[in-house]
Amino acid sequence: MNWCRRDVRKSNGATMSGFTLVELVVTLIIVGVLAAFVAPRFFGTHGFEERGFHDETLSALRYAQKAAIAQRRQVCAEFPDDKTVRLRIATANPGACNANLAGPDGTPYVVDATADTKYRNADVKFSAVPATTITFDPLGRPNAASTISVANLTALITVEAETGYVH
Repeated sequence: MNWCRRDVRKSNGATMSGFTLVELVVTLIIVGVLAAFVAPRFFGTHGFEERGFHDETLSALRYAQKAAIAQRRQVCAEFPDDKTVRLRIATANPGACNANLAGPDGTPYVVDATADTKYRNADVKFSAVPATTITFDPLGRPNAASTISVANLTALITVEAETGYVH
């Protein structure tokens, strides 16, 4: 006998098999609860855009610090608005950041939530930026310790004052 089906004998000796009404109702209730609570998490992107923007900003700041050390020049991470990070480098040492820093693909390194299609449906922005520019010297040290937060996330981006470590 199959554990999920009921066999019922009719008066003429033939058997009928099927599910009971209680089993069908319980199954429909479980499917309804899953559809209401679990499905939106699988098909929605709420939270992913914010985390992606946070991770891209973290990577940009780490890249800026490593580029300053590797090229022995000052590198600036500029925050012109609450949705953009732009990396610039000094053309001479010592000097001011006056040229775009090229990313690994050769294009200027910019994280821009307004122009990027993957963030177009989300409200990603910085909720706290201590300064409009974080500057890394040729030894990788920042001009000041900084803590940056992205809206709707509890994870913070921290730049340590002495070492320039970004985490």
